[in-house]
Amino acid sequence: MSELDSCILQTIIDTAHDHFFVVDTEGRVCEVSPAAAAVYGMSREELCATTVQQLEAEGVLKPSISLEVIRTGKPAQLMQVTGTGRRVIAQAHPVFQGGQLVAVVSRSMDLTDLQMLQEEYALLQRRFSEHLMRGGGAEEPGLDVDLGELEVRSRVMREVALLLQRVAPTDATVLMLGESGVGKTAFARQLHRWSARGDGPFIDVNCGAIPESLFESEMFGYRHGAFSGAAPGGKAGLLEQAEGGTLFLDEIGELPLAMQTKLLKTIQDGSVTRLGDTRARRIDFRLVVATNQDLARRVEEGAFRLDLYYRLNVIPVTLPPLRERREDIPGLVERQLKRLNARYGRDKLIGRDVWQELMGRDWPGNVRELENWLERAWLSAGEDIIRGERAAAEWSAPLPETEPGRSIEGRAAATLLEGESLKAMLARTERAVLAELCGELSSTYAMAERLGISQPSVVRKLRQHGLRIGQWG
Repeated sequence: MSELDSCILQTIIDTAHDHFFVVDTEGRVCEVSPAAAAVYGMSREELCATTVQQLEAEGVLKPSISLEVIRTGKPAQLMQVTGTGRRVIAQAHPVFQGGQLVAVVSRSMDLTDLQMLQEEYALLQRRFSEHLMRGGGAEEPGLDVDLGELEVRSRVMREVALLLQRVAPTDATVLMLGESGVGKTAFARQLHRWSARGDGPFIDVNCGAIPESLFESEMFGYRHGAFSGAAPGGKAGLLEQAEGGTLFLDEIGELPLAMQTKLLKTIQDGSVTRLGDTRARRIDFRLVVATNQDLARRVEEGAFRLDLYYRLNVIPVTLPPLRERREDIPGLVERQLKRLNARYGRDKLIGRDVWQELMGRDWPGNVRELENWLERAWLSAGEDIIRGERAAAEWSAPLPETEPGRSIEGRAAATLLEGESLKAMLARTERAVLAELCGELSSTYAMAERLGISQPSVVRKLRQHGLRIGQWG
């Protein structure tokens, strides 16, 4: 082969979307395309340092199509399951020289996303047929599921997305239910994008993070002179800031009873009165609320108003925990890994020995716990592969313990890990400090005072690191 032909062949392998393998007659991997790394959970260098027999034995790919071609000397095609939970269709062809088999060239194509689309299409077709049998006419609107920025592959979560897409054009109040960390905020944001209010503001309020003494002024605003320290000219509350857009009230079960009464009046009247003012202001927003609590039980306990509960419980949407939709884990891992690689300027991969644990864990903290663990493992890994021993260390690592007479900053002080940049070390240290304060303090205002920064800065940093008040408690 000429040098030009060799360059052309290498360019084809390097830029192909399919996953190419070149294997010799002993099963040794001679060449592999870069795209194969993410699907098989190993770097290109690791794949080229092993054999297809070993890859099959370790479950990286099963079964090996190259071994089939070596055995028969004929082209083959079959379905494979990879160690990262992907389903791929593989084709392989023998390479002969002088009548002797000298190599096998195979390529595989990831069918996981295509399979999801086919399942979704079959579901929509079935619903459409049922709609016609009930006497429906034209195709029911909203059947196409545009996932937007959501990373979901399981059928149950796609059905949730379909429901939200159907109700998005209306102004009906949506109640998001589910355990902490399942993705209620992400779905609320996507609902906002789908709606006619998508160009308006999305105001995200954590009802459990605002002290009760400040809640009324933060939520409803205040006029000039309403209280000591009030800003000149007054201030618009969060309700007014949501004008023309969506107001998302997370942890609605933590809303104080007095504020429940005022919120109910605002919903009924479509107007808000600032603290210390007598003039009602018309407001127009779409309300979406979320909770990980049983609101019906809270009503029975007298901690939540029955009339407000009925106002909010118009379109209830339950998001199942991650342990009940494990098909979503690979996509969530890939998305978070992409974010971390972009944020810290490295190109790390999840080792194949980690994937089984990722898929098998129950993740009681759901998506938030998964993303937090990935960030810790990413920052702790000194090389470009997050390996099993590092994963085991991160899973078994206890939370920081408080030592009498020692400052938070002292306990969280980090040393530079092997291969770690200063930026990554500082981010890891900042996250450790914030995580510990989340378990010690009850509000972002207390955290701001402790750290000597503004409360909005604390909120922004907590979101950046995927943390919440009380999550370590």
